[in-house]
Amino acid sequence: MKAIVVTESGLSFQEMPIPSVGPTDVLVRVGAASLNRADLTVAAGQRHGSVGGPGTIPGLEWAGVVEAVGAEVTQYAPGDRVMASGSGGYAEYAVSDYGRVYPLPTKDMPFSQAAVLPVALQTMHDAVVTNGRLRPGESVLIQGASSGVGLMGLQIAKAMGADLVIGTATNAGRRGQLAGFGADIALDASDPGWVQAVLDATDGKGVNLIVDQVSGPVMNDNMRAAAILGRIVNVGRLGGKEAAFDCDLHALRRIHYIGVTFRTRSVEEVREIGRRMCADLWPLLEAGKLSLPIAEEFPLADAATALAYMKENRHFGKILLKP
Repeated sequence: MKAIVVTESGLSFQEMPIPSVGPTDVLVRVGAASLNRADLTVAAGQRHGSVGGPGTIPGLEWAGVVEAVGAEVTQYAPGDRVMASGSGGYAEYAVSDYGRVYPLPTKDMPFSQAAVLPVALQTMHDAVVTNGRLRPGESVLIQGASSGVGLMGLQIAKAMGADLVIGTATNAGRRGQLAGFGADIALDASDPGWVQAVLDATDGKGVNLIVDQVSGPVMNDNMRAAAILGRIVNVGRLGGKEAAFDCDLHALRRIHYIGVTFRTRSVEEVREIGRRMCADLWPLLEAGKLSLPIAEEFPLADAATALAYMKENRHFGKILLKP
């Protein structure tokens, strides 16, 4: 098969063996693969969890047609149209554990539309519902809401009964589009007045739940914007991995500060994340109520160009590769 491979001198478009299929695996002939920020780390030759280094095929999510299944897989059969998350998606074929594979919500859903969903659905259901413990009527703030995962977070929060949903984006153009994905209020987290705006919108109480994809520079301000006994779920650190933590503020607000990542989760834990996500969100997906915009599509061979485009951070929505 053709695939994008990490080498000592950069990315290479080359022939690779089709992945082998283990007992619990599903092999998919890829129709479209979606880019994620972690792919930049892997493409640069660095590790993202257990994945990385020369010989690695980047890519965390894809959609296509099932080619083969392992002996223990009963949910899928060759010919099924599916979407999946895992590793090695920048290729003509990709394999993943059955627990990270999902049928397309509708039979006629294009692969390009489906390929952008798995990571965002899994990540944000886990952050907003499971770890964030969102209850109907509560208020939610999504930091970094204009990313694909952030846009899905806005939609999930609203669908699961949040009374007030706030999203942040530093780009004015992207900020102006957040309302279309469920944001009642859109704020600029680089504006020193954003915390006061949150407090004003919540009658001085602060928000019940913050899902943070920025961290470092907004960490302490998040706590100032959180309600007493609020929850902050640390999903991403695009703005920085380290900052001076105000321990007294943390204690005063009695905040539950929760870190999440897929990198240290077991196969069984990831399967459970998928199961919970499907139980809550599948009717919404089938009804077309959860979706993500597509910013651009590139041929698989042009993965390096696609990654450079993502790194420029001027797009709104997801970026795709087509084999």
